[in-house]
Formats: sequence, structure tokens, C-alpha cells
Amino acid sequence: MYKLLKTNGKARRGEFVTVHGTVQTPAFMNVATCGAIKGALSAEDLKEIKCQIMLSNTYHLHVRPGDELVREMGGLHAFTTWDGPILTDSGGFQVFSLAQLRKIKEEGVTFNSHVDGRKIFMGPEESMQIQSNLGSTVAMAFDECVENPAKYEYAKQSCERTVRWLKRCKAEMDRLNDLPDTVNKNQLLFGINQGSTYDDLRVENMKEIAELDLDGYAIGGLAVGEPKEDMYRIISAVEEYMPKDKIRYLMGVGTPGNIIEGVSRGVDIFDCVMPSRNARHGHLNTNEGIININNKKYEKDPLPIDPACDCPTCRRFSRSYIRHLFKAKEMLAMRLCVIHNLYFYNNLMERIRRAIDEDSFEQFKEKYVDLLDRRI
Repeated sequence: MYKLLKTNGKARRGEFVTVHGTVQTPAFMNVATCGAIKGALSAEDLKEIKCQIMLSNTYHLHVRPGDELVREMGGLHAFTTWDGPILTDSGGFQVFSLAQLRKIKEEGVTFNSHVDGRKIFMGPEESMQIQSNLGSTVAMAFDECVENPAKYEYAKQSCERTVRWLKRCKAEMDRLNDLPDTVNKNQLLFGINQGSTYDDLRVENMKEIAELDLDGYAIGGLAVGEPKEDMYRIISAVEEYMPKDKIRYLMGVGTPGNIIEGVSRGVDIFDCVMPSRNARHGHLNTNEGIININNKKYEKDPLPIDPACDCPTCRRFSRSYIRHLFKAKEMLAMRLCVIHNLYFYNNLMERIRRAIDEDSFEQFKEKYVDLLDRRI
């Protein structure tokens, strides 16, 4: 259940209440694709970096270790020992981005696993069954992700099919949640808005899925290479038709600046692999912009990554030491940097919430929207 507590312009301050705990929004979801955040972070670490909600991937966990195995182990919460909310992505994006050979029909999609090449079929019912086995807090509806830019006619047909698939997802989830041995009988379902970069398709699609009274609504198929101006335009066009009393999720976004822009257009939750992926290569977020710790200028630098940050990494280690760890190819380099970047993102969301609470979000946006994405 989503509770809207306050607005400041279009920016929304709320609470997302679930069976696994309450998420203060706006919030960032920390991406643990295969049940772990790349960079050697455990569920215990997530608490320390202010993580509120974890995101795992249906497709990857279905391929390995297998959702039936996760179910046997008590579901994702027991398996990973993370006790907070978990959202599982439906697998739709991975099917369309990773699968070399795929065939789309009304029933669903047949494709080859990127791990061992075996043939897999996934449709709305299969995606819901896998997510039910995982026992996540929130399951995402199975949708088709079209490339941007897509031909108008194809994007239109794809939207229509995605709505039909969504109705099947809803019916299947209702059935699964009623079974006596379901891992999480309170599993929630979010629908996904699609329509490429066509405003009219996006708006029409949003109106249709809003009528299904789902637990939350996501904007999908953006941040896949289109100009950010297109993304912001689409969010603004769609926002007007998103239910005010339901949580809103912008999928796969993004940089600190993207998140601030998203919040200013009424989005509540975000996810992105960017902070952890960048961290593993030494690209680190600071309050002055992004630094590359591999640069020679940090060789003898005694300062922490960001002097204004109080994450576990910045409290103890110098830029000089972390740069040395990268040069020596020590795994600790990645771990320390992922801890820093994810803490930075979660702390950013905390600051955004405070700015909305204090009616100063516009000033916050003006100060940080460009600054935080700047490369130093």
C-alpha cells in the first residue's frame, strides 16, 4: 500500500507499506541481479549502506540456480538472508536484450538461455509462477521491451499485447496467491507502461493499465539509449494519468541527475546497475561530481573519496589506498567502491526526502541536478 504524505511541486514524499517492511519514498532500489550485489556485498552490508529495498532478476534466477531451488530454500528472503522488501523484474527486458534467438507469439516468448543455450519458454503465467517461487515482495508484469526508436505500428501492436499479457499476469497472480503453499501470499503486482517514445501510445497505454487497479505502476522501456530529453518528456506526459494513490517506478534509471529530474516529475522509486558497475571500474560519485580513482593525481591523495561522505569506506580509507588496490587488482577495491557509490545513492534519496519535507526541493534540484553528473 502506498501512502502519499506530502508534495512539493510534482515531487512526492510517501511511504510504501509492504509485508516485508515500509519503504520511505522517493527511494533507490539496490540491484542484486542474481540475489547479490556485484562487488561482494552481503545482505548485512545493505543495512549499513541505508538500503531499503533490493531488486533481483526473474530471468537470471530462473536460469541459475533455478526458481524451484530458491523456493525449496524458503524463497529469496531466506536464501539471501535479506529481510526487507524485494522487487523482482519480470525477465521481459532480459529476454529481449540477452537472448540471441527469440520468437514472440501471443502465448509468450521462446528463446535460448544466454548461459547454456537451452530453449526456454516464458509468457505471463510462467513469469508469475517463477516470481511466486522466488517469493518476492513485488512481482513485475511480463512485458515486451521494444527498441528505441521503434516503428510506430510495431510499438502500437506491442503495447496492445503487453496489456493483454498484463491481464493474464493479474489473473495468474490472484490464482497463485490463493494456493495453500505459496511462499508469499501477499505478493504485489506492478504493471509496466510501454509505448516507445510516442506520447500518444504512452498515454493511451497508461490509461488502460490504470483501470486494472494494480499495486503500483512502472514506466518501462526508457533509459535504453534515447536522449534524456525524450525520457523526461515521456515521464511528464504519462504522469498525469498515473493513479495518484499508487507508487510509481521509473525502471533502469539512472544517474543522480536523472533521479532528481524523475522525482521532480512525480516518480517515487528508481533502480539502476550504474552506481555499482561504475564503482567496480573506479568511477565514483561525490558531492562535487564523478571522479576516476585510477587517475595518477590520486596516487598520494590522503583524502577520502568524498570528504563530505560518511559511508564506511570514506570513514576509514584514503583515495591513495583505494587507487593502490585497483592497481594491485585486489578485490577489496571493488567492494569498498561499491559500498561508497550505493551509500551515496541511498543518502542522496534521504536528502531528497528531506528537501521535499522542508518544501525546498526546487532549490535542491537547482543546486545538484547538473553538479552530481559532472565528470571531474
